Amino acid sequence: MSLPLQGLKAIVTGGSRGIGRAIAVELARQGSDVAIAYKGSAEAAAEVVAEIEGLGRRALAVQTDVGDFVQAGNLVSEATRQLGGLDILVNNAGITRDKLLLGMRPEDWDDVIRTNLTGCFNVTQQAMRSLVRNRKGAIVNITSVSGRVGMKGQANYSAAKAGIIGFTKAMAKELASRNITVNAVAPGFIDTDMTKTLAPEYLKGVTDFIPMGRIGQSWEVAKAVAFLASPDARYITGQMIVVDGGLTM
Repeated sequence: MSLPLQGLKAIVTGGSRGIGRAIAVELARQGSDVAIAYKGSAEAAAEVVAEIEGLGRRALAVQTDVGDFVQAGNLVSEATRQLGGLDILVNNAGITRDKLLLGMRPEDWDDVIRTNLTGCFNVTQQAMRSLVRNRKGAIVNITSVSGRVGMKGQANYSAAKAGIIGFTKAMAKELASRNITVNAVAPGFIDTDMTKTLAPEYLKGVTDFIPMGRIGQSWEVAKAVAFLASPDARYITGQMIVVDGGLTM
């Protein structure tokens, strides 16, 4: 039986852990060959590659600082060359430097904007050429509920993620005539290394405000991304799917 993403080639940035890892594995599970970009742990990236290859798909990991335009370009060229093309781009790489604005250093602002928002531009701008040449493809940008409603202590992160929402809509309009869809997925509180650093009492307080009464799982975000990357979503573009258990409805 044919899989939804059979034979497609994908890049997932920030693909060595958390939500990015879940996305990379889910795309592979649905038939795609996957290149992941990682910045830190080569060991974690190798584990993801092994897991994808265990599913019978091709995989590679490219160490990349997506905030650097040249490195982002190298990622795209290596992935395209080794996988034999590009059909799906998932911009997931992101960092946090949370603190109240009064205590936020300029570098806290710059680092988050550079990785989360500029990184999205750097990879997309250089991946577009392959997608436009093919006259088909899907781009899925990972934003956040922080970009939708704003979060205390996250002025930098909220600004970057709100920027991704605007970027998504603009790119959707630019690329629609080339049969390329551009959408966003906005996770809420998801069980990742990032949420594990939160104080238990804070997490309990947040959970009390989530109508579904729990934080989400990475695979639940990955399923939404895989749908938007699939042929089933060919007439959906410029949209944002919120995966937050009803927190921001």
